[in-house]
Parts: sequence; structure tokens; C-alpha cells
Amino acid sequence: MTLSISLIGKWITQEPIIDTRKAIDGQAMGLMLLLCMIWGLQQVVLKAAAPDIAPLLQIALRSGIAALLVALLMLFRGERMSLKDGAWRPGLLVGLLFALEYLFVGEGLRHASASHVVVFLYTAPIFAALGLHWKLPVERLQLFQWVGILLAFTGIAIAFFGRNSSLSGSSLNSRWGDFLALLAGIAWGATTVVIRCSSLSRTPAAQTLLYQLLGAFILLMLAAIGLGQTGFNNTPLAWGSLLFQSLVVSFASFLVWFWLLRNYIASRLGVFSFMTPLFGMGFGMWLLNETLEPSFFSGALFVLAGIVLVSGYGWMKQIFSSTVR
Repeated sequence: MTLSISLIGKWITQEPIIDTRKAIDGQAMGLMLLLCMIWGLQQVVLKAAAPDIAPLLQIALRSGIAALLVALLMLFRGERMSLKDGAWRPGLLVGLLFALEYLFVGEGLRHASASHVVVFLYTAPIFAALGLHWKLPVERLQLFQWVGILLAFTGIAIAFFGRNSSLSGSSLNSRWGDFLALLAGIAWGATTVVIRCSSLSRTPAAQTLLYQLLGAFILLMLAAIGLGQTGFNNTPLAWGSLLFQSLVVSFASFLVWFWLLRNYIASRLGVFSFMTPLFGMGFGMWLLNETLEPSFFSGALFVLAGIVLVSGYGWMKQIFSSTVR
């Protein structure tokens, strides 16, 4: 599930995010740890099953299956898609951006390691924060957050350019994959900006997610057909990956995440977002035998530090204020 962890809580519910939400407790920490593991594992599973089913086709199919499940959930809850409020216009745009995000992810995984893709993808909160700073006065970045932005972009530069300067085919291929993953992070960040700055900010979360899933299913299926990536080897790994991506990543983790947002303070949940790329790198090394160049690892640490400073600013400010008192 690709929803901006630190910013989504401001539009997920229609009531003010103050009164009833609790501080993080053991249950929330355990669930967030599980969710970050799942989200970090998804690119690794996509990459592992790539010889049997292309990542692009996996993402298209999982989006279609998850869209069906979300639609059934909405039907069960009595929620209806309304065209009268005009949300379908930004809905089409977020569907396009969501599809672009995963087009870049799917193609990036064909060229770069899953570890690289997950780190560059999770630069999204940085680009979302920059876009919201420009569009919404209430989202103006503070000095502390600008330091995080600087750290993140420094990390991107180190991770991208700090490796062996060899211009061999494999090196160029890997850098192209890294660049595609970075574009995916930008597309994800843009999706968050559109949601926050449009009527989707007042639309039920399931409906917004449905726009994204339907957009990804239709456009990525067309892309898979156009690029000739529709081959499917009937293997346990292919089916296992598809079921994991559809039921666990795109549907079940979404339900747990939104339950957390309704019961806990969203900004504090967002601080945990840095764990996802850490899990992604760890799973990539463990399950796919990927190696991390020292420069990439150093750059990734800068990126993660930047994410924590930008996403966790509100929580850190609150902690500092209570300490000073």
C-alpha cells in the first residue's frame, strides 16, 4: 500500500484529529512494525517472482484484485461512489499518478536491486512535504524540516552518484533503475499533494484508494500488454507473490493502517515510516543475496534521517516542549 504515512492522517477521517486519538502504545508499535515489514518486503517479493511473472503484471493484477475487495468492502459498509461532489476529477488524476508510480517501480525492479528501489521510493514524504509547502500555507516547512530536506537530498546524491564511477553496461543499467525508483517516489509524493489539495481531502479513504487501484489496474495492464510483459509461469512462487501482493499488501495492510489512523495520533505513527526502507534493504540482502555498496548505504542513512526529521517534526517539537517545561 502506497499512502504517505506522515501526511495521510489529515484527510483519512472527516472529524478533527484531536480528541480521541491515543499516544503510541505497545499494540500500535507492534502493528506498525508488522506493517513496515510487509511494505518493505513487497518490492523484494516482486523482484523474487520476476522470472515467473513481470513486476508490472503483478502490480496490475494485484491492483485489480484489491480494487474488487475494496469495492465489496464499501458495498458491505453501505458506502457509495458519488459523482456529484466532483471528486472524480482529482480521482482520475490520483489514479494516473498511482499508476505512474508503480510503472516506475515495476520497470525499476527490472534494472536495479529491490534494496535500491525501496529506498528511492520512500523519498516520497520529502517530495510531498515540498509540494504541500508550496500549495498550502498550513503545511509550511519549518527550519528543522528544511534540514531534513537537505539531508535527504544529500543522501540521494551520495546513493546515486557515489558508487563506482564505472560506465559499464551493468552500472548504467542499475543507475537507470535507481532513477526510475526516484521518479516513483516523486509520483507518490505528487499523489499525496493532489489528495490534500483537492476535494479528495473530504472523501472517504476507501473511495480515494479505489480510484488509485482502478487507475493502476487499467493503465498498468495496458502497459504490460504494450511492453510484452504478460507472460505467466504457473509456479508456486508466482501465485504466492500474487496472493501476498493482493491480499496482504494492497488490502489487509490498508485495513490495519486505517484502523491505526482512527485510533492513534497520525503524526506519531508517521515517525515509523523510516523502518520500511530498512526492512526492504534487510530483506533484499537476506532473501535475494543483494549487496549494498558502502556509498549507497551511507546515502540511504542520510535519506532515512531526512525522512525522520520531516515526518516526525510535530512529535519531536512536542517532546522538546514538554522536556523544557
